[in-house]
Amino acid sequence: MAKYLVIVESPAKVKTIKKFLGANYDVEASNGHVRDLPKSQMGVDIDNDYEPKYITIRGKGDVLANLRKKVKKADKVYLATDPDREGEAISWHLYYALKLENKKVQRITFNEITKNAVKNSLKEPRDINMNLVDAQQARRILDRMVGYSISPLLWAKVKRGLSAGRVQSAALRLICDREEEINAFVPEEYWSLEALLDVKGEKKPLEVKYQGDIASKEELDVILKDLEGAKFVIKDIKKGERTKKAPLPFTTSTLQQEASKQLNFSTQKTMRLAQQLYEGVDVKGQGSIGVITYLRTDSVRISEEADKAAREYIHKQYGEKYVASGEESKKSGGKIQDAHEAIRPTDISLTPVVLKESLSRDQFRLYQLIWRRFTASRMQPAVYETTTVRINAGEKHIFGASTSKLSFEGFLSVYIEDEEKKENNVLVRSLDKDTVLSLIEYESKQHFTQPPAHFTEAALVKTLEEDGIGRPSTYAPTITTILARRYVVKENKNLYVTELGEVVNDMMKKSFPSIVDVTFTANMESLLDMVEEGLVQWKTVVRNFYPDLDEAVKQAEKDLESVKIADEVSDVICENCGRNMVFKYGPHGKFLACPGFPDCKNTKPYFEKTDVPCPKCGGDVLIKKTKKGRRYYGCANNPECDFMSWQKPSAEKCPNCGSYMVERGNKVTCSNENCGYSASIKKEA
Repeated sequence: MAKYLVIVESPAKVKTIKKFLGANYDVEASNGHVRDLPKSQMGVDIDNDYEPKYITIRGKGDVLANLRKKVKKADKVYLATDPDREGEAISWHLYYALKLENKKVQRITFNEITKNAVKNSLKEPRDINMNLVDAQQARRILDRMVGYSISPLLWAKVKRGLSAGRVQSAALRLICDREEEINAFVPEEYWSLEALLDVKGEKKPLEVKYQGDIASKEELDVILKDLEGAKFVIKDIKKGERTKKAPLPFTTSTLQQEASKQLNFSTQKTMRLAQQLYEGVDVKGQGSIGVITYLRTDSVRISEEADKAAREYIHKQYGEKYVASGEESKKSGGKIQDAHEAIRPTDISLTPVVLKESLSRDQFRLYQLIWRRFTASRMQPAVYETTTVRINAGEKHIFGASTSKLSFEGFLSVYIEDEEKKENNVLVRSLDKDTVLSLIEYESKQHFTQPPAHFTEAALVKTLEEDGIGRPSTYAPTITTILARRYVVKENKNLYVTELGEVVNDMMKKSFPSIVDVTFTANMESLLDMVEEGLVQWKTVVRNFYPDLDEAVKQAEKDLESVKIADEVSDVICENCGRNMVFKYGPHGKFLACPGFPDCKNTKPYFEKTDVPCPKCGGDVLIKKTKKGRRYYGCANNPECDFMSWQKPSAEKCPNCGSYMVERGNKVTCSNENCGYSASIKKEA
């Protein structure tokens, strides 16, 4: 009998796939990549038309030796790595690392690890797709060129092992730009006005809102004066219907966003758990099976078989009226990655309840989210009855109220999105046009516009996807890297840039503007897509990119040399040896160190003065950092004085309420949220 060898990436898949195939099939794992560019050098021969220098990854010798033994015994080898660019590249590397040139070798892919999918893939083997391989090679080499050209400059300037990256630097730029927007934001005052009206025959009063903008207390007072003695007459009542469409099934990006919002999972955790669900879990009575489809995709397409099974399940469990009448599709501005399906359960009858005992708590929560979202995507929209009332007050003022009541749950019977709020506020019913209502009281409130929100991991992933930066497989590692480098810290879900992140971003913007430019990074992704489609040669992309990068690096080396003098000397004396301490940069930012190292190893934190007296005690206000590296302003007399502010305080006092002021962009604003005073910063003549 013939003997076949199937090579997959992960050992976890081996167990799952082995039971689907007969005794003639041997299944082995490569444990991911087996060849890569060397860590000790760029690994790209610039003078030889950018030829990459691949080497066997350290520690993979035993894995390859075992695979070579298996290859010798096999009549045919199937390369079954993941169904994306990276998986295709791993198969290509295996082809050369295992010297398969004289063997019968074919490539197979499956979007889910189920018996049917694996067996069907063996019926449709193909050759390695070199367009996919070349797109991955181009990405790897571009990223290597950026990292290995720019990182040494950061190291030289900031004096510690930092890094730059094509996608990571663009992501850091987004976070820094948002931080600048927030710091420069000046709140604007506005007011709301509501009226409680008495409806004859109803116990509950009708609450209506003023329809118009009220910018200040003065404007509000004018409106209230004008409303004295005004009649409230119902001018219009409209009843209607509103539908809320079922959500699309998950892509990598939307799964990461919803898992962050609903389950409080980091992008890294979401991908780790999804990988486990895809590769296979032990299910009672069925053994090891993959319970979701491939997790790296930006497609919302669903196979005909899965769509039919879902509709049949919904018909049986919920009734015919809940089954979606047609398939919704989303038009993507970018390329659908590798024509994958969306992320869905491999078998809709494996409900979360059925699998609960077979999954860990977090695996269950993520699977439940995926199952519910997919099921909901095949269901009818939710339907709301809406009522809108418009009321004239006097001759020129209008109040209104609108509410909605759920009349048909549709997909909401399965899946409620995080921001979905059930509306139970039903308008009183005894309302007719031209009815006169009597005023009970007015209620007015002062508000201030809010700055843009800090990025969360979910919001950053959404922005990266919308701007075309990176691809599904890059979102989680990009965020993990900028957190690990301490360019950014995470507090209560929010991402804050650190002083170190600001220093690196400023250097990148100054010396390598195109690398951190969002449009440039997105255009590069489009070029990689064209390589995948066979429209552009991968070396053409690299040839056009490297010379400009090389020139920018050489120019930056000159510029950096001109500003890189000896360590900046401080006026702080080292208490151990009497030398003047110098400024250094570390992973947490600036600190003081003795220049006598290694004889004297004294270091201490450095707190920069702001030349602003503390609003509470008159001491010096210092620029400090939290344990995670986020900058704030605190009093030098801490802990005796507990003053702190996230914005830089001003020496000026608020003329309205006497509170201290803070700087926001080119304005100073009152720190008292209920005051709202702001003024332009006076420029020195």
